[in-house]
Amino acid sequence: MTKFIRMGVVGAGTIALRGILPHLSQEDVHDRVRLQAICDPFPGRAEAAANKFGVPQFFESFETMLRSAEIDAVTIASPISLHFQQGKQALLAGKHVHFNKSMTTTTAEATELIELAKQNNLKIVASPGEVVRPQVQRVRELIGEGAIGQLCWATCGAAFGTYHQDEEFRQGNDVLSNVDPSWYFRKPGGGPLYDMTVYALHSLTSVLGSAKRVTAMSGTRIKERSFKGQSVITDADDNTLILIDFGDNFFALAYGTAAGSINTGFAGNYFGITGTIQGYTLNGQPFDFPGKEIADEAKDWRGMQWVLPHVVGPQHRTLDEQHVFEDIMQLVDWVREDKPSPATAEHARHVIEIIEAAYRASETGQTQILTTTFAHSNR
Repeated sequence: MTKFIRMGVVGAGTIALRGILPHLSQEDVHDRVRLQAICDPFPGRAEAAANKFGVPQFFESFETMLRSAEIDAVTIASPISLHFQQGKQALLAGKHVHFNKSMTTTTAEATELIELAKQNNLKIVASPGEVVRPQVQRVRELIGEGAIGQLCWATCGAAFGTYHQDEEFRQGNDVLSNVDPSWYFRKPGGGPLYDMTVYALHSLTSVLGSAKRVTAMSGTRIKERSFKGQSVITDADDNTLILIDFGDNFFALAYGTAAGSINTGFAGNYFGITGTIQGYTLNGQPFDFPGKEIADEAKDWRGMQWVLPHVVGPQHRTLDEQHVFEDIMQLVDWVREDKPSPATAEHARHVIEIIEAAYRASETGQTQILTTTFAHSNR
């Protein structure tokens, strides 16, 4: 067994500052993983983050970090449009990779990374690992047990709102609190599908398995946003409705919208002949799942993060982005203990194909046949 994984962090934006760095700097994980290096092209940001969280090495250049840092793996927390190229470079340099969502913006890119990792005997864990959540696993079991009868249809999705413009870590004047969110609203990689609906689609497909076909309508509803009084012109689609065919006339509606949601968080709604699962309720009543007593301690949405396998102790429960920390630890366990993670790159690729196919269906007016699958038991 490898003693501990030396981790490099790619990007010192809000995900790293709110989640990755605080979690991985906790002493309780240092027997398994230690922060070794961080890079960010914004002048002074990597150095400031390294000083705040005790990271030994810092770089402005990702390429320099790959060449010079003493690291075994990287967690990529840069804008989504950079993930493919950075992930490819990391794999070619012999590093294991954790991708924050989304892994890539195209199916072809995801396939290239998967094949490259296999050729070099390297591991990829791709967020979001919704499949790891015990409550998501319980939804799948309930449906399999016939708790709501034969399935008819489902919904999932998320709304953008003004979340990224309003984040606390973006409102200050120093390098660690003035992180520009503009990329979230621009192609490639921007928009609610790649950023937020990706969670809901991972949850949906964790329950239902691989989809067969996709059609959609999509466009940009909010064409201009503002950040700190400055105009941000947007071109990424922010209003998308997707119809997904899972086979045997079972359909799901997924959405990534500028505002408004019909689901609770990223959990799906599942409608059957004899009942309904909405979020984590069965016919309107909360259902039991492993760790529910822990979740109930929080008395709010944070409890659903506390049931993740590695989110233990007050030091991790009080920090943000616990799900990102969980996915990183999935990679750490895989590398150290040869314990494969269920948060697979193949699953992430399938979700990426759903998103990519939805955009293509909207552009062409034609239903798109999906070609990828991932390991999953039939419902």
